[in-house]
Amino acid sequence: MSEDTYKKLAKHLDNLPAGFPATDSGVELRILKQLFTPREAEAAMALTMKPAPPSAVAKRLGADEAEMAQHLESMSKKGLIFRAGKGGRKLYSAAQFVIGIWEYHVNDLSEELIRDVNEYMPFLAKTWENHKTKQLRVVPILKSLSAEMMVTPYEEAENIIKAQSKIVVAPCICRKEQGMLGKECGKLGEACLIFGGSAFFYEENGLGRSISQEEALEILNKGMEEGLVLQPGNSQKPSNICLCCGCCCQILKNLSQLDEPAKAVATNYYAAVDEEHCTACAICEERCQMDAIHIEDVAQVDTARCIGCGLCVPTCDADAIHLVQKDASERCALPKNTVETYMNIARERGMV
Repeated sequence: MSEDTYKKLAKHLDNLPAGFPATDSGVELRILKQLFTPREAEAAMALTMKPAPPSAVAKRLGADEAEMAQHLESMSKKGLIFRAGKGGRKLYSAAQFVIGIWEYHVNDLSEELIRDVNEYMPFLAKTWENHKTKQLRVVPILKSLSAEMMVTPYEEAENIIKAQSKIVVAPCICRKEQGMLGKECGKLGEACLIFGGSAFFYEENGLGRSISQEEALEILNKGMEEGLVLQPGNSQKPSNICLCCGCCCQILKNLSQLDEPAKAVATNYYAAVDEEHCTACAICEERCQMDAIHIEDVAQVDTARCIGCGLCVPTCDADAIHLVQKDASERCALPKNTVETYMNIARERGMV
């Protein structure tokens, strides 16, 4: 009976925009069994992406409202579902596996769970290639942008941060789980910036700490120094910015395995080299997370692999490398908010 419950839960998660595809090995079921009890799985399947009060969920399941309220609160504290609300009125909604349930378990990881998720991520990553709208996008670091570029505020991480009234910083789950496996890269630990309602959820669940805009900007600068890629949510009002490394980040690691990562990521830029000024110092090659730059007589950029992060630009002492803005027809349309992002993904997956 419980095995069937977990199969149904897996299908339920796969019916959410970000997906949760089945595998021949059943690793996705092993993951769910480590996270959910059968009772929690049943309650999770009664939730959608639309927030609902406990009374509505209790009605769907034919359960007692007071008991359901306690149960949903417990599940949200465990990071199995999402919780929101104001003035004491709490609403609950389904959480996607990524970005969502997995990240909400940054404080209670086990080696068994980490190994299963690492086995599963390549299967999940394949679904990211199949739809045009992505959960995350890549924005260039500020020092790589020239004054001549027509850059919207949504493409500058600094402006995204300055628009926030609530910011929480959380540990990077990717670097934390790799560290638990003995593969720690030593780069910035607190590197996930969370905004708005999601920030309150993170803070209330003890997943991160509240910080000022000034500290968030300091974290951005530290990330640039360490060669981290900026990946905010793919909307004009993102709920997060992740500072990612190619050695640990599940998204970047799986992107780098593709022949043409640039086609699988939302980005509006690519790097180009002024060969007359290039000294072939190879610093840009070292900083590239996508193996998009190789040194021959001078640096050569493979634009099919370049994701436009801009990390190669500020460390070029010869000023030989710069970012180029894609033509208007090739730029990614930016959804107004996260709801629109997920509605777009759902349509592209044929779910609505």
